[in-house]
Amino acid sequence: MDADQRSVHIVARLREHDRVDVASLARELDTSEVTVRRDLDALAAAGVLRRVHGGAVSLLLRGEDLPFALREQTDAEAKARIARAAAALVTDGEAVIVDSGSTGLAVARALAGRRLTVVPMSLPAATLLVTDGATTVKLPGGTATPGEGALVGPLADATLRSLRVDTAFVTCCGLNATDGVMAYDDAEAVTKRTAMTSARRRVLVAEAAKLQRSALAVIGPVSDVHVMVTDAPRAAVAEIEDQGVEVLCV
Repeated sequence: MDADQRSVHIVARLREHDRVDVASLARELDTSEVTVRRDLDALAAAGVLRRVHGGAVSLLLRGEDLPFALREQTDAEAKARIARAAAALVTDGEAVIVDSGSTGLAVARALAGRRLTVVPMSLPAATLLVTDGATTVKLPGGTATPGEGALVGPLADATLRSLRVDTAFVTCCGLNATDGVMAYDDAEAVTKRTAMTSARRRVLVAEAAKLQRSALAVIGPVSDVHVMVTDAPRAAVAEIEDQGVEVLCV
């Protein structure tokens, strides 16, 4: 395993047990205790856990997402593949909304340099896109969330309601055919829902791990999505396809 994969494993153990110890993790990960301690120190610096003698305890609240800096590193290759496939769905001249989150930022990277009008729903995506003269960037306003810089709240929602775009690229924290598309934060869920209603076509970008997660706030049913782009195997998305969603597995 590389460092990102080890971090994902450690976080999964913390979500299950709230505490982990170095020796057990070293055996599970088939690596040295020195490496595990280094991984724990990195996660502590990201605010995920607190180091204690012989291990660590979780600092994540139930239903809380990982810090953005860590999410940006996790499954980075898969997110880049998803983003490239999603970006290929739009043609130059379109107006698009790009949602917040690490997968949304990957989509912004894939769209950079295109002759498009883009409404970025996060400060990192806006910063990335505005440096390119080919892309017209329209900032929606709103309240920037700590760390991630997602733009949410009444100002963002009002801007989105005043727009009609060709495509909205929407991200999520969890999804399944029964519960729908979900987010950890209720304010973000409202803004994502508003973005979807402002678009003629709704493209959900989600890595495979999202299919195994649930979250507090429902953005909407999966049937509200026109296209889903994911790295999940075809069998894992069969129920979503049954609801009329076109699924692109990359």
